[in-house]
Amino acid sequence: MSSALANEEWVEVGPLEDIPRLGARVVRGPSGNVAIFRTATDEVYALADRCPHRGGPLSQGIVFGGRVACPLHDWVVELSTGNAVAPDVGCTQTYAVRLENGVVSVLLIDPPSVARHSPTRCLPGVAGES
Repeated sequence: MSSALANEEWVEVGPLEDIPRLGARVVRGPSGNVAIFRTATDEVYALADRCPHRGGPLSQGIVFGGRVACPLHDWVVELSTGNAVAPDVGCTQTYAVRLENGVVSVLLIDPPSVARHSPTRCLPGVAGES
């Protein structure tokens, strides 16, 4: 991996066991809350804690498979891409996560870096695959 950008910061979230299976934990990022999700198979994903529909807290949604259903209006968002599942349209920002020795960390990037450098930047108006 190339050297880290000056405004990148890996933040330790804590042990994987502290995130409930099929649930989430929230950390504060430079642009707002970030939801760290754990699937039934212990995969870990991070999304901005805002549904692309009306900004509902995705961290309070129902996790199933590799998706989360927003608790407000039941929009479904892909955890790996942040894209809403068709027929809904939109996306939420994704963040890189890592799991090392049972500890989860998330890469928080300041907003100017996200626009220029993040490969996980979502593209508004792009529908997720169903």
